[in-house]
Amino acid sequence: MPKQEVYIAAERTFAYESTSNKPVSKFFGENTFNLKTMRQRLPKEAYEAYISAIERKRKIDIDLANIVANAMKEWAIEKGATHYSHWFQPMTSLTAEKHDSFLEAIGNGEYIERFSGKQLVQGEPDASSFPSGGIRSTFEARGYTVWDPSSPAFIIKGGKGITLCIPSIFLSYNGEALDLKTPLLRSINAINDAALKALRALGNNRPKRVYATLGPEQEYFLIDKEFYYRRFDLVMTGRTLVGMPPTRGQQLEDHYFGSIKERILSFMHEVEEELYLLGIPAKTRHNEVAPSQFEIAPLFEEANLAADHNALVMEILRKVATRNGLVALLHDKPFAGINGSGKHLNWSLSDDLGNNLLNPGKTPHDNIQFLVFLIATVRAVYLHADILRAAIASSANDHRLGANEAPPAIISVFLGDQLTKILTNIENGAVTEATNTAIIDLGISRIPILSRDNTDRNRTSPFAFTGNKFEFRAVGSHQNISFPATVLNTIVAESLDYLAEKIMQNGRNAKQAAMDVLREEIKIIKPILFNGDNYSHQWEEEAAKRGLPNKKTTPASLPDMITDKAIKLFTKYNVLSEIELKARYQVRIERYCKKLDIEAITLYEMISNQILPAAFKYQSTIASSIDDTEEILKDSIDLSPQKEILKEVTSLINQIIILNKKLFEMRTNALAIHDETKRAEYYCNEIRPLMETLRTHCDRLETIVDTDLWPMPKFWEILFIN
Repeated sequence: MPKQEVYIAAERTFAYESTSNKPVSKFFGENTFNLKTMRQRLPKEAYEAYISAIERKRKIDIDLANIVANAMKEWAIEKGATHYSHWFQPMTSLTAEKHDSFLEAIGNGEYIERFSGKQLVQGEPDASSFPSGGIRSTFEARGYTVWDPSSPAFIIKGGKGITLCIPSIFLSYNGEALDLKTPLLRSINAINDAALKALRALGNNRPKRVYATLGPEQEYFLIDKEFYYRRFDLVMTGRTLVGMPPTRGQQLEDHYFGSIKERILSFMHEVEEELYLLGIPAKTRHNEVAPSQFEIAPLFEEANLAADHNALVMEILRKVATRNGLVALLHDKPFAGINGSGKHLNWSLSDDLGNNLLNPGKTPHDNIQFLVFLIATVRAVYLHADILRAAIASSANDHRLGANEAPPAIISVFLGDQLTKILTNIENGAVTEATNTAIIDLGISRIPILSRDNTDRNRTSPFAFTGNKFEFRAVGSHQNISFPATVLNTIVAESLDYLAEKIMQNGRNAKQAAMDVLREEIKIIKPILFNGDNYSHQWEEEAAKRGLPNKKTTPASLPDMITDKAIKLFTKYNVLSEIELKARYQVRIERYCKKLDIEAITLYEMISNQILPAAFKYQSTIASSIDDTEEILKDSIDLSPQKEILKEVTSLINQIIILNKKLFEMRTNALAIHDETKRAEYYCNEIRPLMETLRTHCDRLETIVDTDLWPMPKFWEILFIN
């Protein structure tokens, strides 16, 4: 029997079944209806038909769906499941589910568990409250979840409930995508078609499929639940709206990769066991830079599966934290003055023969192929840096980007000295003939040995080549990775298409044509290449000279999602229609406004109900002390230093009262602005700076007011007592 460990949390008891007495390989994927399980439970003909349908991207007919549904139901019931749910990812960065019982009436008051192919393939949740960006009216409740057979169903346990979750897409009545997953699946098709076209142009006819792979490194904070529930701002907004950084933060650089505290290690172990049961290959765990900050990173997986798994990682971090009396904070910047949390999205391309197309090969031909895929990616970022920046824009991420803890809002590409030198030599004509000898002399043949360690890793670059993949470092911790991955797949598909066409039109042999095309493209795209310090002011000035966009805020960046260029790109590859793209802009800008509105009213209430009352008490205490002292000592001692403290406290209180009233009035003004874009600009340019000023005054009060009177936990308590 598995070991039973019990945690008390929120006045409920959860039984956690530890699998620590087994090797991970013995229970990995145990709670997923994966191919291994399907092979065991489906008739051979049905299993082969299922695999064929997935590989050829064909619709699964109702007869096959019925067979799969029955096997899935029996497996789930054996696991203790009583309900099933179509698990999907609406445009909220969260996941959604509606649970339906397997129970069905068969007459005469009798019931059985039943699950049909029709129920497996399609569900119909009430979609009226999900964001749609104007695709559908709020009074129209009809929306459809449709099974995604490329991602395995899984079992989720919560308390006493056990549910079969079926990964699904989410569509409107008219077929428009209302979720994040549908565009990702479409972009996966686009990158496959374009990559195969590029390979064929280079004379490589062996691969039959190319797919994007992702490896998202997830950063997060863990704090004690007691402190969390005593912070109104953390509960309402996910971040602290006031608060001074601790006197000791990350200056000593002693937390990064430090020994993991016992309580935290137990949490991490429990998280990993749940992930392994769901077939999620968690690989790395460690302390991050900031106190109480940590990271978990997986092995690479196909993009669709990686996106599903990262959404589950975020859910499980929160769930397991609760069981352990902790709270997992996934906000991109929960504490001012302390490093925020990102999600480094490692992206690459692989074929069905097991080759990483961004890994330099062993032959000159392989290395020409590598260079084509490398330049296609760099070209994509150069042409669409604005869309890539918009893909990761949010009110939370605005606090990180450019704050010397994350890449700047300027999108650039780091290749390292060796690759940059090779591209420079190609551009300058150091190699004009694509002979095997010339390609070897160029230095590409040494890349497989040296590429990972030939230069320092540039942690300031937003888009860095790291040996056999690109690392998109600007994604925020809370964000669902589906949309950034969708954008990457689509823009690279366009560039691969473009390069393939030029190579085929060149008229020379494939290798020589490729070298000719690469030489032309390198001259055009080189402004995006930068190997230096992205944090420096000099780079910001240099980037402006190069014409690179520098959109520092969400309202400045998001409109780049719906330019004519963006619409043409996404519609060309059938990833997003114009209506779907504009809907996503509308949802994102609305969420920006709503989140800042919540922050504004939360700060107003904190100041009114917590900070000012505490300040008044302290003001009264000082005033009474001075009066009493003067009464006793008369003029025998100078009390002006004490009076200066009283004067400062009183001045701060007055300023806070005035500014807080102004905040309430400005928030009212913002709600009266009907145009969402203009409202977002008002929140960004008027309300947010006012909130920062208010924070400065409140934080100064925190350093003066008696700690026993201060109404909320301070950063040093939250970050160092866990």
